[in-house]
Amino acid sequence: MRMCSFCTPQDELKRAIGYKPKGIKTMSDFLPISKQDMIDRGIDQLDFICITGDAYVDHPSFGAAIISRVIEAEGFTVGVIAQPRWQGTKDFERLGKPKYAFLVTSGNVDSMVTHYTAAKRLRSDDAYSPGNQAGHRPDRAVNVYCRCLRKIFGDSVPIIIGGLEASLRRFAHYDYWDDAVRESILVDSGADLLVYGMGELQTREITRRLSEGEPIHSMTDIRGTCYLTEPRNTPIGCKECPSYAQVVQSKESYAKACKLQFLEQDPITGRALLQRHGDKMLVQNPPMRPLNQSELDKVYALPFARTYHPVYEKQGGVPAIQEVEFSIAHNRGCFGDCNFCAITLHQGRMITCRSEKSILAEARKLTQSPNFKGYIHDIGGPTANFRHPSCKNQLEHGLCRGKKCLAPTPCKNLDVDHSEYLHILQEVRQLPGVKKVFIRSGIRYDYLMEDPDDSFLRELVEHHVSGQLKVAPEHCANAALDCMGKPHVETYKQFMEKFYQTTREAGKEQYLVPYLMSSHPGCTLKEAVELALFLKIENIRPEQVQDFYPTPGTVSTCMFYTGLDPLTMKPVYVPKTAEEKAMQRALLQYFKPQNKRMVIKALRKANRPDLIGNGPHCLVRPDPSDKPRQETKNNTGGYKRTDKPQGKSGKNKRSENKSKRGTKWQQNGKTKRR
Repeated sequence: MRMCSFCTPQDELKRAIGYKPKGIKTMSDFLPISKQDMIDRGIDQLDFICITGDAYVDHPSFGAAIISRVIEAEGFTVGVIAQPRWQGTKDFERLGKPKYAFLVTSGNVDSMVTHYTAAKRLRSDDAYSPGNQAGHRPDRAVNVYCRCLRKIFGDSVPIIIGGLEASLRRFAHYDYWDDAVRESILVDSGADLLVYGMGELQTREITRRLSEGEPIHSMTDIRGTCYLTEPRNTPIGCKECPSYAQVVQSKESYAKACKLQFLEQDPITGRALLQRHGDKMLVQNPPMRPLNQSELDKVYALPFARTYHPVYEKQGGVPAIQEVEFSIAHNRGCFGDCNFCAITLHQGRMITCRSEKSILAEARKLTQSPNFKGYIHDIGGPTANFRHPSCKNQLEHGLCRGKKCLAPTPCKNLDVDHSEYLHILQEVRQLPGVKKVFIRSGIRYDYLMEDPDDSFLRELVEHHVSGQLKVAPEHCANAALDCMGKPHVETYKQFMEKFYQTTREAGKEQYLVPYLMSSHPGCTLKEAVELALFLKIENIRPEQVQDFYPTPGTVSTCMFYTGLDPLTMKPVYVPKTAEEKAMQRALLQYFKPQNKRMVIKALRKANRPDLIGNGPHCLVRPDPSDKPRQETKNNTGGYKRTDKPQGKSGKNKRSENKSKRGTKWQQNGKTKRR
């Protein structure tokens, strides 16, 4: 599951337990987290207080850190309450009452995803918490934090919510953990205003207007925000989604609402959207424009401490910092637009990027860290090799409505150019103290294959792969790939051939590590078997397989809930039972001994017993303890058994034969009864 632009998958962070950056900063390098910090800075009352479900890590890969530093840069005082204990009021009162507002986020990841696996099992760890320990934040953290604040402070101070959890739950949404449709998080939490998307421009405008004395409820014209109002105050000229009551009752209405929400997410062409919730109307203003390059450079130049707060040192630190401490984010947005990804509804499809000067300045700063060993782990983002808009038309007209730039085939207007990104990589790896620059956030190989110039691929192979390059074909069956919004597998095969050829020419031994997903909508056991055969033919043995995780706010989650593709309204097959999910997952790792029985069961259910055997084309060998009956056809066209039990009386034989009536037998693909 890839939920946000700078999040690292949970499994890659587990190895970071106990990691401690050298040269821990002092308290004064961070924003206030206690009354004593306020006293030391001569602050009687903070202007704004940020509450986050993550531990306090003052690094630009953490959304709460960016927003709090942006507020500080506007000339306001701001404090941070990280992972408050929600069972009481003490932590929420720690910094007193802010002058203008509380800003609330669950952290970098939806709190339910942080707590539960795709199988809804409780996780035992949390890389965004001190010591990698789970349990430092509640389920549905935004709702819980807001209700605690209302209980303590009433309506005397505005509450503004943002971040991934708020952004993706801004409309009525299917909640996988409840297996039900929930109201907008703005209704559920009781907050006054919701900021969706990356949030810097919205935050600047909100803070300025609050400081000028404007009430929060009059701020109904800020792009990139949602608010609740009386139906009679609904603005004109908006597109209306089916209401909360309608999407609860009708899956078709839910799919129609989902389609509208995705079609209106372009900052140039997007229109305001409405969705009725009982006696209130939810209004989503059009998306905020992305930051331009100068603005983005300024954000990353803010005085981040770039590590976790010293208060966590005794608990072993915050392991999430390891994957990002020496990584550089150079872009935002992704026109790859995979259906299972949250980026489209959160960051958007339009690419914005930092200047080469800004990236080099950050790289030099990294080399001066006491913990730097010469390796920059990543210069990337949602997709590392996107530095430009997908085409020139979108700068004036926005991205195409209802169409994808790369899938199922690349658009004929696609503008492919790796030259600037390649130059940045070359310049960074020439910096004193830099031994190696890796690309770990992933590349779009389908975009790379459209580049007539092979320079980027050659330098990628020669300089920027740490033995393994992670890419995301996700599947090989076209039916599944179409539902995912991914290119067909022929593109991946061409890339594999080109990558390994370039690797051989460079005299290196490097490998592709494909991300694969099981049980996505549109994937039956037939497609899962097809993928298993593809892996066998290509000699790919994935160590990890991701079950599809229906997280809030994605097209794929809409498919999972409704059984419809919201963009076409055509029915989609959805694997939902635990047994079928287990079978699909086992097929992707058919080579593991512990999966053998499940693979055999799946192959039989998929009518592919020909893949059970000792031949080179087979996926698994037969199970010795599961001998199939042998049947021969008699002269009358019926069947007789050739493995009759020995040593039984005729009576017992007749009883046994009688007990076999009703058993199904297969002949020429037709089901008959004996």
